[in-house]
Amino acid sequence: MEFVVASSIGVLTAGGVYLILRLRAFPVILGLALLSYAVNVFIFASGRLAINMPPILSKYGDASYTDPLPQALVLTAIVIS
Repeated sequence: MEFVVASSIGVLTAGGVYLILRLRAFPVILGLALLSYAVNVFIFASGRLAINMPPILSKYGDASYTDPLPQALVLTAIVIS
């Protein structure tokens, strides 16, 4: 799973940089969009990929949880863009 996410971030970044270096306006806009998607996926993946984990600590002392900060940052970036 980590390899797939890392590969998708690399492909999005490479495609975004390639399109930004083009001389026309439309590919530059698409390149910026691809770079923003790559950054969002990178921030989301920095919170460690966890499946079926709660985003908050429980009162029962369960130490396994998902960090909600990267999710909030990505949601904020999506709303702003």
